[in-house]
Amino acid sequence: MDPITLILGVANLVPGIAKFLHAGNTTQKVADEVGAIVSTVAGVADPKEALAKIQASTELQQKFQLEVMSRMASWDQMFLQDVQSARDRDTKLAQVGYRNYRAHFMFALAVAVIVGLVWIVWKDPNIDEYVKGIFTLVLGRFLGYLDNIYNFEFGTTRQSITKDQTIQQLTKNGN
Repeated sequence: MDPITLILGVANLVPGIAKFLHAGNTTQKVADEVGAIVSTVAGVADPKEALAKIQASTELQQKFQLEVMSRMASWDQMFLQDVQSARDRDTKLAQVGYRNYRAHFMFALAVAVIVGLVWIVWKDPNIDEYVKGIFTLVLGRFLGYLDNIYNFEFGTTRQSITKDQTIQQLTKNGN
């Protein structure tokens, strides 16, 4: 079972796990651990069969949720380290005089698509509701891209800082 299918399969049991779908290298690592948890909790080696068994039993769902929640902080930390290493790379490149044109291009492209979509919907009164719905979905996706680019380039939100501090505190207490 591929990582995306597995994470989507358990997302209704542990909604917070869906954030790892687009987590780069972390996605595979989290999916591997989730697969091991699914197999262990269900007592079945095949992840697909184990997932079906867990989804059919409230007791197994609760065991699975507890096990996943106990590992969620370490997965968050793994994800944050991956993002931090990319930021460190950009910082080192800037120190040697390299400009990150890729990031500038991604930002400009996202803004251009957003402006273009809004302009088309605003200026064309003949667009039917179905097309407007599709435009709205694409617009929402590009606003999400813009948010991710902004957060990566300029740091995280206050809530993420609090989460980082909590993870560091838990890590210190765990050692």
